[in-house]
Amino acid sequence: MYQIIDGKQTSAVIRGEIAAAVTEIRARGERVPHLAAILVGNDGGSETYVSHKVKDCEEVGFRSTLLRMPSTVTEEELLDKVRELNQDPGLDGLIVQLPLPDHIRESRVIETIAPEKDVDGFHPVNVGRMTAGLPSFVSATPAGIMELLKRYNIPLKGAECVVVGRSNIVGRPVSILMSQKGADATVTVVHSRTRNIAEIVRRADIVIAAIGQPGFITADMIKEGAVVIDVGTTRVDAPDTKAGWRLKGDVDFENVAPRCSFITPVPGGVGPMTRVSLLLNTLQACRKQ
Repeated sequence: MYQIIDGKQTSAVIRGEIAAAVTEIRARGERVPHLAAILVGNDGGSETYVSHKVKDCEEVGFRSTLLRMPSTVTEEELLDKVRELNQDPGLDGLIVQLPLPDHIRESRVIETIAPEKDVDGFHPVNVGRMTAGLPSFVSATPAGIMELLKRYNIPLKGAECVVVGRSNIVGRPVSILMSQKGADATVTVVHSRTRNIAEIVRRADIVIAAIGQPGFITADMIKEGAVVIDVGTTRVDAPDTKAGWRLKGDVDFENVAPRCSFITPVPGGVGPMTRVSLLLNTLQACRKQ
Protein backbone atom coordinates (compact mmCIF):
# COMPACT_ATOMS: atom_id res chain seq x y z
CA MET A 1 0.00 0.00 0.00
CA TYR A 2 1.41 3.38 -0.98
CA GLN A 3 1.78 6.36 1.37
CA ILE A 4 0.81 9.89 0.32
CA ILE A 5 3.54 12.49 0.79
CA ASP A 6 1.39 15.31 2.13
CA GLY A 7 2.91 18.66 1.21
CA LYS A 8 -0.02 20.56 2.65
CA GLN A 9 0.40 19.08 6.11
CA THR A 10 4.22 19.28 6.02
CA SER A 11 4.18 22.92 4.93
CA ALA A 12 1.73 23.75 7.75
CA VAL A 13 4.21 22.26 10.27
CA ILE A 14 7.05 24.32 8.76
CA ARG A 15 4.94 27.51 8.79
CA GLY A 16 4.41 26.87 12.50
CA GLU A 17 8.19 26.60 12.98
CA ILE A 18 8.73 29.87 11.05
CA ALA A 19 6.02 31.67 13.07
CA ALA A 20 7.76 30.54 16.29
CA ALA A 21 11.08 31.92 14.98
CA VAL A 22 9.38 35.27 14.17
CA THR A 23 7.91 35.40 17.70
CA GLU A 24 11.47 35.02 19.07
CA ILE A 25 12.77 37.76 16.75
CA ARG A 26 9.99 40.08 18.01
CA ALA A 27 10.72 39.19 21.63
CA ARG A 28 14.33 40.31 21.09
CA GLY A 29 13.00 43.64 19.78
CA GLU A 30 14.42 42.99 16.31
CA ARG A 31 12.87 43.70 12.93
CA VAL A 32 10.68 40.92 11.50
CA PRO A 33 11.45 39.51 8.02
CA HIS A 34 10.14 41.60 5.12
CA LEU A 35 9.38 40.21 1.63
CA ALA A 36 8.51 42.38 -1.38
CA ALA A 37 6.98 41.17 -4.63
CA ILE A 38 6.72 43.06 -7.92
CA LEU A 39 3.78 42.09 -10.11
CA VAL A 40 3.83 43.32 -13.72
CA GLY A 41 0.46 43.33 -15.50
CA ASN A 42 -2.47 41.21 -14.34
CA ASP A 43 -1.89 37.63 -15.46
CA GLY A 44 -4.49 35.46 -13.66
CA GLY A 45 -2.03 32.77 -12.52
CA SER A 46 0.46 35.37 -11.28
CA GLU A 47 -2.27 37.22 -9.36
CA THR A 48 -3.17 33.96 -7.59
CA TYR A 49 0.45 33.10 -6.74
CA VAL A 50 1.20 36.57 -5.39
CA SER A 51 -1.98 36.70 -3.26
CA HIS A 52 -0.94 33.34 -1.75
CA LYS A 53 2.52 34.73 -0.96
CA VAL A 54 1.03 37.81 0.76
CA LYS A 55 -1.32 35.58 2.79
CA ASP A 56 1.56 33.24 3.76
CA CYS A 57 3.59 36.22 5.02
CA GLU A 58 0.68 37.41 7.17
CA GLU A 59 0.23 33.94 8.63
CA VAL A 60 3.83 33.62 9.88
CA GLY A 61 4.18 37.26 10.98
CA PHE A 62 6.37 38.59 8.13
CA ARG A 63 5.92 42.03 6.65
CA SER A 64 5.02 41.92 2.96
CA THR A 65 4.88 44.56 0.25
CA LEU A 66 3.19 44.09 -3.11
CA LEU A 67 4.21 46.52 -5.85
CA ARG A 68 2.08 46.55 -9.00
CA MET A 69 3.38 47.84 -12.32
CA PRO A 70 1.39 48.03 -15.59
CA SER A 71 2.17 45.58 -18.40
CA THR A 72 3.27 48.62 -20.44
CA VAL A 73 6.16 49.35 -18.05
CA THR A 74 9.52 49.49 -19.84
CA GLU A 75 12.34 47.11 -18.99
CA GLU A 76 14.46 49.99 -17.72
CA GLU A 77 11.67 51.30 -15.44
CA LEU A 78 11.29 47.84 -13.90
CA LEU A 79 15.07 47.49 -13.45
CA ASP A 80 15.20 50.93 -11.77
CA LYS A 81 12.54 49.78 -9.29
CA VAL A 82 14.51 46.59 -8.58
CA ARG A 83 17.71 48.61 -8.00
CA GLU A 84 15.81 50.93 -5.63
CA LEU A 85 14.53 47.95 -3.59
CA ASN A 86 18.02 46.39 -3.55
CA GLN A 87 19.16 49.46 -1.58
CA ASP A 88 16.37 49.24 1.03
CA PRO A 89 17.95 48.02 4.30
CA GLY A 90 14.49 47.21 5.71
CA LEU A 91 13.81 44.66 2.98
CA ASP A 92 15.12 41.09 3.20
CA GLY A 93 13.66 39.33 0.16
CA LEU A 94 12.66 40.55 -3.29
CA ILE A 95 10.85 38.58 -5.98
CA VAL A 96 9.66 39.63 -9.42
CA GLN A 97 6.74 37.41 -10.35
CA LEU A 98 7.30 35.50 -13.60
CA PRO A 99 6.32 35.31 -16.43
CA LEU A 100 6.93 38.89 -17.56
CA PRO A 101 5.56 40.63 -20.68
CA ASP A 102 7.42 39.72 -23.89
CA HIS A 103 9.27 43.05 -24.16
CA ILE A 104 11.04 42.50 -20.81
CA ARG A 105 13.98 40.08 -20.64
CA GLU A 106 13.58 37.83 -17.61
CA SER A 107 17.34 37.15 -17.48
CA ARG A 108 18.13 40.89 -17.10
CA VAL A 109 15.60 41.27 -14.30
CA ILE A 110 16.89 38.19 -12.44
CA GLU A 111 20.51 39.37 -12.77
CA THR A 112 19.60 42.84 -11.43
CA ILE A 113 18.13 41.53 -8.15
CA ALA A 114 20.80 41.65 -5.43
CA PRO A 115 21.93 38.02 -4.76
CA GLU A 116 21.49 38.52 -0.99
CA LYS A 117 17.81 39.49 -1.55
CA ASP A 118 17.19 36.86 -4.26
CA VAL A 119 14.92 34.57 -2.21
CA ASP A 120 13.66 32.92 -5.42
CA GLY A 121 17.21 31.55 -5.85
CA PHE A 122 17.35 32.35 -9.59
CA HIS A 123 20.33 34.73 -9.64
CA PRO A 124 23.42 33.19 -11.32
CA VAL A 125 25.42 33.83 -8.12
CA ASN A 126 22.98 31.73 -6.07
CA VAL A 127 22.75 29.06 -8.77
CA GLY A 128 26.56 28.91 -8.93
CA ARG A 129 26.93 28.68 -5.15
CA MET A 130 24.27 25.96 -4.98
CA THR A 131 26.08 24.01 -7.71
CA ALA A 132 29.36 24.29 -5.79
CA GLY A 133 27.66 23.11 -2.57
CA LEU A 134 28.14 26.50 -0.87
CA PRO A 135 25.51 28.25 1.29
CA SER A 136 23.00 29.92 -1.03
CA PHE A 137 19.31 30.53 -1.65
CA VAL A 138 18.00 27.42 -3.39
CA SER A 139 15.02 27.98 -5.67
CA ALA A 140 11.78 27.20 -3.91
CA THR A 141 10.51 24.09 -5.72
CA PRO A 142 13.79 22.06 -5.58
CA ALA A 143 14.25 23.14 -1.95
CA GLY A 144 10.68 22.04 -1.18
CA ILE A 145 11.24 18.63 -2.81
CA MET A 146 14.42 18.03 -0.78
CA GLU A 147 12.62 19.04 2.44
CA LEU A 148 9.74 16.63 1.73
CA LEU A 149 12.13 13.73 1.09
CA LYS A 150 13.98 14.56 4.33
CA ARG A 151 10.85 14.84 6.48
CA TYR A 152 9.46 11.55 5.17
CA ASN A 153 12.82 9.84 5.89
CA ILE A 154 13.15 8.61 2.31
CA PRO A 155 16.62 7.07 1.92
CA LEU A 156 18.59 8.87 -0.79
CA LYS A 157 22.10 7.46 -0.34
CA GLY A 158 22.93 5.30 -3.35
CA ALA A 159 19.33 5.46 -4.60
CA GLU A 160 18.85 5.63 -8.35
CA CYS A 161 16.98 8.86 -9.09
CA VAL A 162 15.58 9.83 -12.48
CA VAL A 163 14.62 13.48 -13.01
CA VAL A 164 12.20 13.95 -15.89
CA GLY A 165 12.73 17.49 -17.26
CA ARG A 166 15.75 19.80 -17.39
CA SER A 167 14.34 23.29 -16.70
CA ASN A 168 16.49 25.81 -14.83
CA ILE A 169 13.68 26.22 -12.27
CA VAL A 170 13.22 22.57 -11.24
CA GLY A 171 14.86 19.75 -13.21
CA ARG A 172 18.44 20.97 -13.37
CA PRO A 173 18.75 22.29 -9.78
CA VAL A 174 17.02 19.27 -8.17
CA SER A 175 19.31 16.90 -10.10
CA ILE A 176 22.32 18.75 -8.64
CA LEU A 177 20.91 18.72 -5.08
CA MET A 178 20.11 14.99 -5.26
CA SER A 179 23.65 14.13 -6.38
CA GLN A 180 25.48 16.31 -3.84
CA LYS A 181 27.29 14.99 -0.78
CA GLY A 182 24.78 14.43 1.99
CA ALA A 183 22.06 13.32 -0.43
CA ASP A 184 24.34 10.96 -2.40
CA ALA A 185 21.78 9.71 -4.93
CA THR A 186 22.84 8.52 -8.39
CA VAL A 187 21.04 10.84 -10.79
CA THR A 188 19.96 10.57 -14.42
CA VAL A 189 18.21 13.46 -16.18
CA VAL A 190 15.86 12.65 -19.06
CA HIS A 191 14.09 15.15 -21.31
CA SER A 192 12.13 15.55 -24.56
CA ARG A 193 15.12 14.45 -26.68
CA THR A 194 15.97 11.35 -24.61
CA ARG A 195 15.59 7.98 -26.30
CA ASN A 196 13.96 5.13 -24.33
CA ILE A 197 12.60 7.38 -21.56
CA ALA A 198 10.27 4.66 -20.24
CA GLU A 199 13.14 2.18 -19.95
CA ILE A 200 15.34 4.65 -18.02
CA VAL A 201 12.53 5.79 -15.68
CA ARG A 202 11.69 2.14 -14.93
CA ARG A 203 15.13 1.71 -13.26
CA ALA A 204 14.49 4.50 -10.77
CA ASP A 205 14.06 4.14 -7.02
CA ILE A 206 12.98 7.82 -7.02
CA VAL A 207 11.24 9.56 -9.93
CA ILE A 208 10.96 13.37 -9.97
CA ALA A 209 8.57 14.35 -12.76
CA ALA A 210 8.90 17.99 -13.88
CA ILE A 211 8.19 17.96 -17.61
CA GLY A 212 4.90 19.91 -17.71
CA GLN A 213 2.94 17.25 -19.64
CA PRO A 214 -0.16 16.00 -17.79
CA GLY A 215 -0.22 12.24 -17.21
CA PHE A 216 3.16 11.72 -18.96
CA ILE A 217 4.39 9.20 -16.37
CA THR A 218 2.32 6.04 -16.69
CA ALA A 219 2.17 2.87 -14.55
CA ASP A 220 4.31 0.81 -16.95
CA MET A 221 7.19 3.30 -16.42
CA ILE A 222 7.34 2.79 -12.64
CA LYS A 223 9.01 -0.09 -10.86
CA GLU A 224 7.32 -1.65 -7.86
CA GLY A 225 8.06 0.27 -4.64
CA ALA A 226 9.42 3.44 -6.27
CA VAL A 227 9.04 6.92 -4.74
CA VAL A 228 7.32 9.35 -7.12
CA ILE A 229 7.47 13.15 -6.78
CA ASP A 230 5.09 14.93 -9.16
CA VAL A 231 6.01 18.56 -9.85
CA GLY A 232 3.56 19.07 -12.73
CA THR A 233 0.70 21.57 -12.40
CA THR A 234 -1.10 21.94 -15.72
CA ARG A 235 -4.60 23.39 -15.91
CA VAL A 236 -6.86 21.01 -17.82
CA ASP A 237 -10.48 21.60 -18.80
CA ALA A 238 -12.96 20.26 -16.25
CA PRO A 239 -16.50 21.44 -17.04
CA ASP A 240 -17.79 19.64 -13.92
CA THR A 241 -15.85 22.00 -11.61
CA LYS A 242 -16.80 25.52 -10.53
CA ALA A 243 -13.62 26.98 -12.03
CA GLY A 244 -14.03 25.03 -15.28
CA TRP A 245 -10.52 23.56 -14.89
CA ARG A 246 -8.49 21.41 -12.52
CA LEU A 247 -4.78 20.94 -11.87
CA LYS A 248 -3.25 17.81 -13.33
CA GLY A 249 0.20 16.51 -12.55
CA ASP A 250 2.80 14.93 -14.83
CA VAL A 251 1.95 11.55 -13.29
CA ASP A 252 -1.11 9.39 -14.05
CA PHE A 253 -1.78 9.27 -10.29
CA GLU A 254 -4.64 6.77 -10.26
CA ASN A 255 -2.71 4.05 -12.07
CA VAL A 256 0.82 4.88 -10.86
CA ALA A 257 0.06 5.18 -7.11
CA PRO A 258 -0.60 1.44 -6.48
CA ARG A 259 2.94 0.65 -7.70
CA CYS A 260 4.61 3.18 -5.37
CA SER A 261 5.88 3.16 -1.81
CA PHE A 262 5.43 6.96 -1.60
CA ILE A 263 3.81 9.46 -3.98
CA THR A 264 2.91 13.17 -3.97
CA PRO A 265 -0.60 14.20 -5.04
CA VAL A 266 -1.47 17.16 -7.29
CA PRO A 267 -2.60 19.47 -5.83
CA GLY A 268 -1.35 19.27 -2.23
CA GLY A 269 2.09 17.77 -2.80
CA VAL A 270 5.02 19.86 -4.02
CA GLY A 271 3.01 23.12 -4.49
CA PRO A 272 2.57 24.04 -0.79
CA MET A 273 6.27 23.23 -0.21
CA THR A 274 7.28 25.68 -2.93
CA ARG A 275 5.40 28.42 -1.10
CA VAL A 276 6.86 27.61 2.32
CA SER A 277 10.42 27.38 0.92
CA LEU A 278 10.15 31.03 -0.14
CA LEU A 279 9.34 31.92 3.49
CA LEU A 280 12.33 29.88 4.73
CA ASN A 281 14.62 31.72 2.30
CA THR A 282 13.25 35.09 3.47
CA LEU A 283 13.84 34.14 7.12
CA GLN A 284 17.40 33.10 6.19
CA ALA A 285 17.94 36.44 4.40
CA CYS A 286 16.72 38.34 7.46
CA ARG A 287 19.05 36.41 9.76
CA LYS A 288 22.01 37.17 7.48
CA GLN A 289 21.24 40.90 7.61
